Amino acid sequence: MTKVDWPLAVSVATRFAGTYPLEGTYHETRLRREAPDMVARASELVSAETGLVGPGEPEVAVVSRKQWVETNVAAFGTLLAPAEERLGTYSGIGSRLAGRVMGAELGAVLGLLSKKVLGQYELVLPSPDQEFGDTVMLVGANLLAMERHYEFRPAEFRFWIVLHECTHRLQFTAIPWMRPYFMGLVQELVAATKPEPGRIGRVAGELREAAAAGDPLVGDLGVFGLFATSDQREVLDRVQALMSLLEGHGHVVMDRIGERELVSQKRMSDVLKARRKDIRTARFLRLIGMEMKLKQYELGETFIQVVEREAGWATLDQAWVGPQNLPTLEEINDPKLWLERVA
Repeated sequence: MTKVDWPLAVSVATRFAGTYPLEGTYHETRLRREAPDMVARASELVSAETGLVGPGEPEVAVVSRKQWVETNVAAFGTLLAPAEERLGTYSGIGSRLAGRVMGAELGAVLGLLSKKVLGQYELVLPSPDQEFGDTVMLVGANLLAMERHYEFRPAEFRFWIVLHECTHRLQFTAIPWMRPYFMGLVQELVAATKPEPGRIGRVAGELREAAAAGDPLVGDLGVFGLFATSDQREVLDRVQALMSLLEGHGHVVMDRIGERELVSQKRMSDVLKARRKDIRTARFLRLIGMEMKLKQYELGETFIQVVEREAGWATLDQAWVGPQNLPTLEEINDPKLWLERVA
């Protein structure tokens, strides 16, 4: 039986994550001291803007890159445990070596992401434990690095990011069915994970076809998408549709409140959008499948804006009624289809 080497994943991720000179200094201490008040204020503004009311106040944590890695490795360990039971050996090599290979691969991806992620909900990976996960987690080193590199006003940049995290927090805590539904999608993905005879040959054939057609060799879902089974791809479409809705909603809310509350909101928004389109970043994110997340921002924002323009902001509440009202991937790309079906 193949078991992912989780300690190795943490070790590899920590090496990739590196450090930032201001990590652990008084700058981070000050951020940690100010964060709870920022979250409390942001939560009130987001609740008033969206109509979503969460269960009390969340926990607030300012963490290092290593702590972010450890938290997410633990979450992946819980989520992937059922898949480990059925995977068997990996590519025909010994189970122990296979576990180390998978641990190293996951560690490399998480380590690189840990240098970019600003908050826990950037990954949108709530814990399967209903009592855990109601925490707004900020990666201190990355916030400090970005506000200094782009010369953002620290108080405004931090509050703007907290608006985004608080919006995601309410999406998962104020909508009763959202977290169980999301976890159900994850469990479906895990359930569809199984050994696939001839997988390497299938992938090689798909790569040849893409090259002949002039299409990108690695699609929006990255390397994982290449190796995903047809069942997994169907679930991935539902995941992508949900994430596009949540990311688009979160981004519109943070910008809308930011326009009213923050003098430098437009510049911060313009800089982050340009940063996402950097060709070097795009190539890396395409490889690991995170380019899908960038498209989620863009497609989700457009979906929210079209729905509001055509039917009003309150119409978006229809999406929170139940899973049956969520837009499909086709409807994310053509919001009027969703309006015709639901609103």
